[in-house]
Amino acid sequence: MTAPPQPRPAGDVTVEFAGEFFRVAPGARFAIGREGDLALDDNRFLHRHFLVIEHAGGLWWLANVGSRLSATVTDTDGRVHAQLAPGARLPIVFAVMTVVFSAGPTTYELSVHAEQPAFRATRPEDDGDGLSTIGAVPLTLSQRQLIVALAEPVLRREGTGMSELPTSARAAERLGWTITRFNRKLDNVCDKLDRQGVPGLRGGISSSATNRRVRLVEHAVASRLVTRDDLELLDRTADAADDTGEGGA
Repeated sequence: MTAPPQPRPAGDVTVEFAGEFFRVAPGARFAIGREGDLALDDNRFLHRHFLVIEHAGGLWWLANVGSRLSATVTDTDGRVHAQLAPGARLPIVFAVMTVVFSAGPTTYELSVHAEQPAFRATRPEDDGDGLSTIGAVPLTLSQRQLIVALAEPVLRREGTGMSELPTSARAAERLGWTITRFNRKLDNVCDKLDRQGVPGLRGGISSSATNRRVRLVEHAVASRLVTRDDLELLDRTADAADDTGEGGA
């Protein structure tokens, strides 16, 4: 009698945060939060247990076991971008996945490395037509400057870890703008990304100004909308045409 096929070994996954590495073997349940296997920070806004990594059904999973916070999850090349809401879970199928989330004014970034990823990328040939990547969002110089000013602590940080985000007043001062100009441009950026389907950026009773800024930074960093190379934009001056060219965008 032929023996039934054996399932492929899952391999371990490794969580990297602030220069520390935590190895998770199949059969283990790895909890991330204010407490747990990876205790991030004594932050009252952070769930005691927020994210869990576990193996089930032949796959590794990242699950949100919190009740309020969401996490932004991407692969390192930005091909997949998902928001992990409370109660949801995602399969860990890429060699490296980036997880970004915020609790209060603090933004956290960690990475999950799969030893035996289920998905292996093949890079398409460049057809040379000069078109931008699908899903790329065109931004004016001043819109990019605004995002970089808010994300500056995250972008200047080496590797993964935690960062305190600036207030609107501090970011406006960093750019040499009035708070009125800053808020107008923040509205423009959030409206533009909202139309692209990015959640959490539309104002309303349940969406405070702080939450909107935090969500903007989460999305911009996780999706590589801005990178460390864009920090030089903080020292550039946007001309008047950049302001008037935004319109309602």
